[in-house]
Amino acid sequence: MKTLICDCNRTMPLDGPALNRALANSPNASSDGLATVHSVLCRREAPAFQRAAKETAASGEPLLVACTQEQRLFLELNAQTEGTARVGIEERPIRFFNIRETGGWSRDARNATPKIAALIAAAQLPDPEPVPTVSYRSAGRCLVIGSAEAAERAGAMLADRLDVTLLVDGGALSQQRERVVQAARLTKLTGWLGAFQAEWETSNPIDLDLCTRCNACIDACPEGAIDFSYQVDLAACRSHRDCVRVCEAAGAIDFGRAPQTAGDRFDLVLDLRTEPAFTMHQKPQGYFHVGHDDRALASAVLELRDSVGEFEKPRFFRYQPKLCAHSRNEQIGCSACIYVCSARAIRSDASQKGKTQGRGPRPAGVAAMPVAASGGGIVVEPHLCVGCGACSTVCPSGALTFAYPGPVDQGKRLRTLLATYAQAGGRDAALLLHSEGAGARLIGDLGRAARVDKSMRGVPARVLPVALWHTASVGLDLWLAALAQGASQVWILLTDEEAPEYREALAAQIAVAQAIASGLGYRGEHFRLIEARDARDLSALDAALSAAPAQGVARAASFAAQADKRVTLDLAIDHLLAQAPTAVGAIEEIALPAAGAPFGSLVIDTQRCTMCLSCVGACPESALADNPERPQLRFIEKNCVQCGLCASTCPEDAIQLQPRLLLADGGRARKANRVLHEMEPYRCVRCGSPFGTLRAIENMRVKLAGHSAFQGAAAERLKMCGDCRVIDIHSHANEVRITDIKP
Repeated sequence: MKTLICDCNRTMPLDGPALNRALANSPNASSDGLATVHSVLCRREAPAFQRAAKETAASGEPLLVACTQEQRLFLELNAQTEGTARVGIEERPIRFFNIRETGGWSRDARNATPKIAALIAAAQLPDPEPVPTVSYRSAGRCLVIGSAEAAERAGAMLADRLDVTLLVDGGALSQQRERVVQAARLTKLTGWLGAFQAEWETSNPIDLDLCTRCNACIDACPEGAIDFSYQVDLAACRSHRDCVRVCEAAGAIDFGRAPQTAGDRFDLVLDLRTEPAFTMHQKPQGYFHVGHDDRALASAVLELRDSVGEFEKPRFFRYQPKLCAHSRNEQIGCSACIYVCSARAIRSDASQKGKTQGRGPRPAGVAAMPVAASGGGIVVEPHLCVGCGACSTVCPSGALTFAYPGPVDQGKRLRTLLATYAQAGGRDAALLLHSEGAGARLIGDLGRAARVDKSMRGVPARVLPVALWHTASVGLDLWLAALAQGASQVWILLTDEEAPEYREALAAQIAVAQAIASGLGYRGEHFRLIEARDARDLSALDAALSAAPAQGVARAASFAAQADKRVTLDLAIDHLLAQAPTAVGAIEEIALPAAGAPFGSLVIDTQRCTMCLSCVGACPESALADNPERPQLRFIEKNCVQCGLCASTCPEDAIQLQPRLLLADGGRARKANRVLHEMEPYRCVRCGSPFGTLRAIENMRVKLAGHSAFQGAAAERLKMCGDCRVIDIHSHANEVRITDIKP
């Protein structure tokens, strides 16, 4: 594709020939992928942009422009130029990316040619395949919640575009009845854009639907218990009931009225109260909580006025129930995705209503949660999902996958960056993963600050910024793959956008990744969270990006990231082990942190285990298996995701998880089928054939010894195999019938 780059009036030392040599050798090189360097593309050289826009429109290829500052100007020029492609919501004939603040304006910009070549090569990659969408439909029914004065004021701003209902709890109402008003207390609010369900409760004697706001009750009340809220202050009322008498015609006042519960469906909600109706970090789309902030109110009103019609967003996730390790046989295992979801879009769908979640991984301080009543696994509500991708990051099995873009496309992008950077002569690449919103703005602020403040370095030449829809959407599999493919470090930039749940989850995953890298002998800090909330943290961000490089692999891997998370992890670990500074065989295993570890073994208490093999039936990943020939519990460590289902299922409490990465025998041991526990079989006292185990049969006999149904011959049958037990029962029944015959 045609690529235009600009040195921004010669403020960036761009080496055009060197860039094109690097691009020609990039993994996805094409004959038309070379870049044309300009100096004032947005001004005097604008005709070059127009010619390129016409040429690419004729060929059907996108036009790539390395400038984000003048994006609006270029789009206007494109619209005004005859023969160019139209820019729509779905079509992107012109793409923009940033090389100025991300490297061209850094202190070591003269050494940034490999990085800029890598950024161009990544930008030249084709767009990922589109994903399914989630639809919303809003007819403009808006509920405004708050005090009467604030709600009336907000309602007036919206009434010409929306059908407004006010839910007020105190305050003076307007004398003129202009819209529906409910004086009540909100008791429940659920849903999302186009599908909110609100419930409220009122216990006041005055019914606002019947009230004419004639003010007769206010004049008649001797205690002043009624004001312009047209509600009775029951604490001040002394039961004179003069108000009832003067309201006799309207009949709006009834002190005998029972508390009323009502509700309705709304498309949009504007919440003016101090405390929001939804407590999660990511509120549902269509819900706006502004409190008493006038600036936030103005912004919300603008969005609300445009929130009528049909809307779509990407379906950000893919879910494979067969891989899910959340529940089996009414037992709870891994609940990591439920705990990390800041939008509460994920809920348990295990059976046994009211049962609390068991031994599955749970962050410290988080209480056990009740599970739902039917089915199995989890349910993800796509209308609530905000696309953070944290669920896919913490999912140990790969049952949940981020789809916007998926791991294959995202992995290809990271591999292109690293390979192009290395082939252009770059060393010690550090990937800086950041959000497309606040993260990109912070990096832009840092680049601009370094342009004028010589004490700041800016984004170093070895740091490759990678914009993501959300920083939590890329996790352990792609981090380790990047390390195997030549990255020295992987850093994640966190801003105010990230929920506390994301920070905890990412920190846990980074601890696992660093434990693996350090355990293999790679020196330095390879994975790190960098926190910078706003422009006030630019100096700290500048210092963090200047950290020393860590030891990477001697030879970069060439594998591509796979759709299956576990496959990518295996490929990355195998390469890191093969390239490890520590000799293969010197390390038997690497202990991993308990929180977030996707690998590990099991420790079996052989004194407790009866070889009932309940754990085998509970294992969702086929890590546990039996042996049809003899009582054995077998285990393939590579398959274990440390979900804990085996431990929660075990009736004898004989299983403990052991988070680790087994490296024995060059990593082959973790892929082998090994025996965790075995017993001598118990042999039938009638035919001698093996069935069950000695401990299991003896435990059963002890537990049933006092039961009236297992006495005498019935107790002896417990020592028999299934076939002999049936034969013995029939033989005993025939004997009883013969002795019952009278001569």
